[in-house]
Amino acid sequence: MWRGRQMLVGERVCEARGMGMTIGVLGGTGPAGRGIAARLASVGHDVVIGSRDPERAEAVAGELRARWGDRVASLTAGGNSEAAAAEVVVIATVWDAAVPTAAAHANALAGKVVISMANGLVKQGREFRPVLPPEGSLAAAVKAAAPGAHVVAAFHLVPAAALEDLDQPLGSDVLVAGDDEGRITVLDLVDGIPDLRALDAGSLVNAIGIEAFSAALLTVNLRHKGEATLHLAGIGPRRSPPDPAQGDR
Repeated sequence: MWRGRQMLVGERVCEARGMGMTIGVLGGTGPAGRGIAARLASVGHDVVIGSRDPERAEAVAGELRARWGDRVASLTAGGNSEAAAAEVVVIATVWDAAVPTAAAHANALAGKVVISMANGLVKQGREFRPVLPPEGSLAAAVKAAAPGAHVVAAFHLVPAAALEDLDQPLGSDVLVAGDDEGRITVLDLVDGIPDLRALDAGSLVNAIGIEAFSAALLTVNLRHKGEATLHLAGIGPRRSPPDPAQGDR
């Protein structure tokens, strides 16, 4: 609940775009964590890079500040517990640590918007193959591990290196899937990042398709020696969320 910014989960009040929030990044020292932390800090959010090793988190924050200067001046560092205490939390660990990390901080994540960005992947020969848990997707497994959180799947198809390179325009579409008001919050958060376009992909069950598609996209990049990302054509502006009293039309 973000009273000062009129951000109330469970009500249709969302003014995230253009407003600084405190965002914690669990597992913020890996490629995905570094990238999302730098990019979010660059658009005015207060970002806490978290790690099981706070000294490692401080080292990474220092590296990013040395590279990008005042553009990421709002970066701070701490343990994962400090990151989990933020208003919004991103789980940016390696994929097989996402669920245990969510479970370890489930109490702190309750009631908060939690972004799951991990893709379960294995490389076999010259292709990547998806690894999906019994829940159907890692995002759904994160929700099962932290049932009180508003889990939203996002940022799966944006390369980590591109996120971290603040001089590089992203030009990507971000599919966002979640079951509640958290999805609307994340859609606005993504739209607040230049060169990204947030697309409403529906409820959290659709995270299975997003995560599985990442294997195909990375295989294309591997076989075509590229860094392709997602861009969809032929769609209009995002429609307003449905009125719960009238159902999803």
